[in-house]
Amino acid sequence: MRAVVQRVSSASVSVEGSEVARMGEGLLALVGVGKGDGEAQARELARRMLQLRVFPDAAGRMNLCLLEVGGTLGVVSQFTLFGDARHGRRPSYVAAAPGEQAEPLLGMLVETARGLGVPVVTGRFGATMDVSLVNQGPVTILLDTEKRF
Repeated sequence: MRAVVQRVSSASVSVEGSEVARMGEGLLALVGVGKGDGEAQARELARRMLQLRVFPDAAGRMNLCLLEVGGTLGVVSQFTLFGDARHGRRPSYVAAAPGEQAEPLLGMLVETARGLGVPVVTGRFGATMDVSLVNQGPVTILLDTEKRF
């Protein structure tokens, strides 16, 4: 699984002009599921996101994680994170998991985070979404359960 994780002061997700999620301070994660991913990767990615030390401590150093600051996790599915644009101009998405595999794994990631005590908001799986956010810092981290980056 892959994620682009951004520290935000606020974010929202809309589908067809209707807001489906809103959050204040926390992390907004755009998450892609690969064909070889399973439950272990979903749980691992949830834990890694919640434990990222990207929030400032009293001295202003990025030393605190989402669990420590009490923020919200926003999760938005994004299969295009597995797009391969190394050949030509049109990305190939053959490495992305099909929806019937990806949706339950995203659900497991969300439930893992909630089980650890973090409020979670989500977009709508498979929908065309408008995602608005205020990236705080800016802080943007790339995560991959295969540790490719």
